[in-house]
Amino acid sequence: MADMLAENLSGKSVMGADGTELGRLYNITMDLKTGQLHDLLVEPLEDSAVTLDFPQDDNGNYKVPVSRVQAVKDYIVIER
Repeated sequence: MADMLAENLSGKSVMGADGTELGRLYNITMDLKTGQLHDLLVEPLEDSAVTLDFPQDDNGNYKVPVSRVQAVKDYIVIER
């Protein structure tokens, strides 16, 4: 995967590999010592009935492991 600045990812739409729009990228968690990325925090769409099988943080954002990211282009595509 090509390098991409985090500021270019902020607010990017997140889509399942099946084409279902899941929400927007809210933030990314990482290990500050190693720089390794951990989770994408995905803000679910307000009017969506789609639920994901990922844990949620205190604000209701889904915590999607970075290992589930399949592609980053116009959308961030994740394996559900």
